[in-house]
Amino acid sequence: MIAAMEIRHDLHYDAPPAAVYAMLGDPEFRARVCEAMQVARHDVEVSATSIGMDVRIDMSQHTTGLPAIARKVVGDTTRVVQSERWEAAKGADLRVEIPGRPGHIRGRISLSGSGAGTTESFVGEATIGVPLVGRRLEGLVERLFIEGMDTEQAVGARWLAERDDA
Repeated sequence: MIAAMEIRHDLHYDAPPAAVYAMLGDPEFRARVCEAMQVARHDVEVSATSIGMDVRIDMSQHTTGLPAIARKVVGDTTRVVQSERWEAAKGADLRVEIPGRPGHIRGRISLSGSGAGTTESFVGEATIGVPLVGRRLEGLVERLFIEGMDTEQAVGARWLAERDDA
C-alpha cells in the first residue's frame, strides 16, 4: 500500500469571501497566475454549474531545476491538469493530475471570512506511486504545490487591490 503525504496550507486575502470566489472564477485571473508561475503553456476553462463552478487548468511546466530523479519520472516538461469543483463560495474539491504519470494531489479548498478578509485553506494529500523514491517525490510535489499556491496569493492580492482602487 502506498501512503500519501498530507498537505495543509492557508492563504489570506484582504477581501470578503465573495470577492475571492469571484476572482478564483475569473479565467483572466487564472491565466495571470499561470504566467506568474512561468508555465510553458496553459489552457483555462471555467464553467458555471447549478451549485457553483468548475475550473480546469491544463498546463505544461518546465522541469528545469528539479532533481534528476524527478526529471527521470516526468521528463523535460510535464503536463499538469488541475480541476476544481466549487460549491459557491463554500469550497471546492481539488484534483491535480499528471496525465500518464504515477502521481496526484487531492484535497479540499475552503474559503472562510477572517475579520475583513478571507482565509483560503487547503487540506489534502500528495501521492506518487513510484517504489523506493515515491516518498521523496511526494515531498517535492508538496513544495511545488505550496509554491504555486503562494504565487496565486501574490497575484490575487494585486488583482483584488486593482479592483478595490477602481
